Amino acid sequence: MARVSGGSGGVQTRFAVWRASRLPEASGFASQPEPRSIGMFARGRQLCAGDIQFAGHLIEAPGVDLWSIPAPDAGFAAEAQGFTWLDDLAAAGSGVARQRAQDWTWGWIDRYGRGQGPGWTPELTGRRMIRWINHAYLLLAGRDDVQAEAYFRALSVQTRYLAWRWTRAAPGLPRFEALTALITAGLALNGLDDVVPPAVEALARDCATAVDIEGGIPTRNPSDLLEVFTLLSWAALALTEAGQQVPVPHQAAIERIAPTLRALRHSDGGLARFHGGDRGAEGRLDQALASAGVRAMPSQGLSMGYARLAGGRTTVIVDAASPPQGRAGVSAHASTLAFEMSSGRRPLIVNCGSGAPFGAEWRRAGRATPSHSTLAIDGYSSSRFAGGETEVLTDRASVLTVRRHTTEAGRSVHLGHGGWSATHGLTHVRDLTLSPEGRTLRGEDRLVALTPAERKRFEQVLRTVGLQGVGHSIRFHLHPDVDAALDLGGTAVSLALKSGEIWVFRTEGFVNLRLEPSVYLERGRLQPRATRQIVLSGHAVQWETRTVWTLAKAQDTPLAIRDLDRDDPYALI
Repeated sequence: MARVSGGSGGVQTRFAVWRASRLPEASGFASQPEPRSIGMFARGRQLCAGDIQFAGHLIEAPGVDLWSIPAPDAGFAAEAQGFTWLDDLAAAGSGVARQRAQDWTWGWIDRYGRGQGPGWTPELTGRRMIRWINHAYLLLAGRDDVQAEAYFRALSVQTRYLAWRWTRAAPGLPRFEALTALITAGLALNGLDDVVPPAVEALARDCATAVDIEGGIPTRNPSDLLEVFTLLSWAALALTEAGQQVPVPHQAAIERIAPTLRALRHSDGGLARFHGGDRGAEGRLDQALASAGVRAMPSQGLSMGYARLAGGRTTVIVDAASPPQGRAGVSAHASTLAFEMSSGRRPLIVNCGSGAPFGAEWRRAGRATPSHSTLAIDGYSSSRFAGGETEVLTDRASVLTVRRHTTEAGRSVHLGHGGWSATHGLTHVRDLTLSPEGRTLRGEDRLVALTPAERKRFEQVLRTVGLQGVGHSIRFHLHPDVDAALDLGGTAVSLALKSGEIWVFRTEGFVNLRLEPSVYLERGRLQPRATRQIVLSGHAVQWETRTVWTLAKAQDTPLAIRDLDRDDPYALI
């Protein structure tokens, strides 16, 4: 779903743009901009060939102007109007890519430059301005004076417009995007430096209020946090290069976020995929952390509501807090107590991810508990919608306990949530222990009726469902690159990674072990990727139902494997 705020393309917008056009405009750059945003070569090459892939839609239109293509939905329009595709064309770096970038940019100026169209929300305006400035050399190369004048006029108008309208951006990432663009443009363009001081002050205020003391943001979306971190780093660098001081709250927010991002970084270099986030472009997280120069490491507690276990080459990241609420919960997932796991450079256990790029039905399916690597009672997510068309999880699973400890057996986390207390009288308790060398993850999942009230409610449910009990399943979604096969007569699952590592999954208890189809929802793809999931299914018939499982490297798998063959996870298909 496209994230937009404020009005766009209406009468008020056109009037505001007209007012902005009456003010003095920049004649050039105060200093030569340098590209900071990184695109994808493969996507740039496809754009050059006329394959337009935005928001899960592929339109084959070789030689066709981007702005003459009817947008199939708001997400497509937002991706086009935000100009992030300029990053991809710059990454392609060919003469065709440069021509495409220039034609589409001046095409936008001609069609939308007077305030028309859906691209005049504060965050889209800011996103577009940042790309225009980042890739100024690409856009202006070979252009004549008339075309350069049109570029600077359009950029000046957008800057003045945004200086009036940034307050309409929703708090959080949209506002950070708008304010960073104002600072970047005001410092880069001649004669527009008057917009900088108010934007710097506003950004500092938002840094103090929208980034919490632990370096997290309300959406709990790791991808959003990386975007905020990147924008704040860009704004700080622009101020420093202009000889201006970075406000203390601004720099402090960067220093709070960096260790949180490190806690959310898997051993393969990607981000944990929770609450609508994705793993990020290859190397982008590491590049952002290195550029910021903040060396602080994660704390031993939770980071933005996530618990991290690490040992050897293995990382486990667990959702250890309730889903976001209110405005921040529009894209929240019912993922409480779900985990992801990577070994070296290879993801092993994953969540399905955000289905937003693939339409409304996939979006809702991706938010449900069965799309995550955790326990779910059949037919009930741990957090639920209120009904109707609301996008917010109003019946949210409350986390009752979080305890971390370290023993000779390894690092452990003990968690519990009451997402089914009201409906079934049951609490989900999960214990995870990762061995010191990272070769074994041991898990225990329990459904427990803890209090007299819960036991009474559970017994009422049992009378309704009969002697078969409350059906539930524990799911372990596998990354598409993992080769899975039932082993030992169906009592275990062998998991082969492309690195050559072999992991074996086993379970204890009265549960049914099977392999089932699953999907991996990945941005940049036209369709969900087929994969598989390990499913442990059983029935709760007593006040406590306990399932123990282990995921361990095979004995003949070396402690360390040289893994140099890494397929591009973002190859477009």
